[in-house]
Amino acid sequence: MDLDLWMERALAEARAAAKHDDVPVGAVIVDIDTEEVIAARHNERELTSDPTAHAELLAIRDAAAVVGSWRLARHALVVTLEPCPMCAGAAWAARIPIVVFGAADPKAGAAGTLYNFAADPRLNHNAEVIRGVNAEECAELLEAFFRTRRQA
Repeated sequence: MDLDLWMERALAEARAAAKHDDVPVGAVIVDIDTEEVIAARHNERELTSDPTAHAELLAIRDAAAVVGSWRLARHALVVTLEPCPMCAGAAWAARIPIVVFGAADPKAGAAGTLYNFAADPRLNHNAEVIRGVNAEECAELLEAFFRTRRQA
């Protein structure tokens, strides 16, 4: 698994989000068997005025359409920021077995930081979580975005 390559693709998506004033978060869905990226999206909440338009949710929707099934049991979610409860719940619902993220989210992280949807024994599906891939670059992108917003 080329985690760095996948995260670079997610970072490219995150940079695209900032161009339309969305929080720079990017996500990709990768076919584990072929290592092909089948979906790549970024946050579009500001662009679409949709509170559910998180990068992860959009990528999961696109991947399900590509696969032709809601079950993404042979796919990995790679995202620049730790998924929030909504996005971790969507990954759980899609049966995604691997979640990879860059920067941890102490305010809303649901893959181990604040909550852990990936390893809750009360749920009927668990996922492997790989955290901290290109974490510094992912965090710096977010920090720079919010730094410019505070200065404005």
